[in-house]
Amino acid sequence: MQNKLKIINDPVHGFIKIPYEILFDVIEHPYFQRLRRIGQTGLLNLIFPGAVHTRFHHALGAMHLMFTALETLKLKGVTISKEEEKAAMLAILMHDIGHGPFSHALENMLMEDWHHEKLSLLLMDNLNRKFNGELSMAVEMYKGRYHRRFFNQLISSQLDVDRLDYLKRDSFFTGVSEGNVNTERIISMMNVSGDELVIDAKGIYSVENYLTARMFMYWQVYYHKTAALSEHILVKILERAKQLTLSGKNLPASENLTYFLNKNTFSEGSEEDIRRFTELDDNDVIQAMKFWQNDDDLILSYFCKSVIKRRLPKTIISSRPFDEEFIRERISKTNSFFSTTHGDKVVEQISRSLLPYNKVKQPVYLLRKNGETIKLDEFESQILSSSITKLNTKYILYFPREIS
Repeated sequence: MQNKLKIINDPVHGFIKIPYEILFDVIEHPYFQRLRRIGQTGLLNLIFPGAVHTRFHHALGAMHLMFTALETLKLKGVTISKEEEKAAMLAILMHDIGHGPFSHALENMLMEDWHHEKLSLLLMDNLNRKFNGELSMAVEMYKGRYHRRFFNQLISSQLDVDRLDYLKRDSFFTGVSEGNVNTERIISMMNVSGDELVIDAKGIYSVENYLTARMFMYWQVYYHKTAALSEHILVKILERAKQLTLSGKNLPASENLTYFLNKNTFSEGSEEDIRRFTELDDNDVIQAMKFWQNDDDLILSYFCKSVIKRRLPKTIISSRPFDEEFIRERISKTNSFFSTTHGDKVVEQISRSLLPYNKVKQPVYLLRKNGETIKLDEFESQILSSSITKLNTKYILYFPREIS
């Protein structure tokens, strides 16, 4: 009989235990194995060459942090059954199972209005049937409906194990040390009060450090102007390919990608939709871009060459929207240089906004020694929390390098 209680060596957390056989069975399933071929950070490796880690890495890391968090809570006297522990680990293990190629960048392009959370639920339901209802509690937790709220909060909140893993992992693989959060310290400060997840008051500075680390990672890494641009370009490529395909053009692509380029209605995910989606990964899109860079459509070939040859458009970043006249001038120069009328398709202003800490939606609560809980931004010892509650927006204008 096969031993399923494995230990996995992870470069970020060290040894990760698989304490339940059902966890191993889910990891072995093709739905989960596909995550090995889905990058965690899209095209971020065009800017940070080390960022080649996958959703598979991240899901295992988040599962490990969930196990660590629950062990901590049990030591503090919180009653957690084996079934609850197993369900919480399953829920976080499967939380990204519905991601499409290149993760967030393309999730709405292939199946309109089907966010990865919706697809994840659909795939979890399929797996739950396969495993005879063994994932039912995990699905409840994933939906945020489990009656003990702290389980739902460990899976999705402003201080969940998902964020703790991806910040530490992305910091490690990009080499950007500002994002290296002390996950062990934060988890050791976790507690439960009134079935809500709270942080022991003495852990306030670890939490503030985590929130600022997250802010720096967004502006320095995820919203880096070239990173924001490359993600935007991926969407533009799929958008253009879908337009051309639906107008009758035959674009070379894998069978599964061709299926989604030709399909326009996804009100209900059919069995075929799901089967084909779970066979798609980053390789399908990379292969298609390699084909399409030589297409006679200027917009499609221009954007595909941008990615495959890393000849990305020029970018300018600003804290204010760009002047309309300045943008029109860039479009006009582009039309003239490329002898086209489609300059407005390759000159565009995009923006990225970040609210580092939302004090209204699922705020972080601190637990005093006397049992009283208080919001992070209202705690007398806080240093930064009150100043990172403002929305910040950056504007990026991109245009062909040839006209700069």
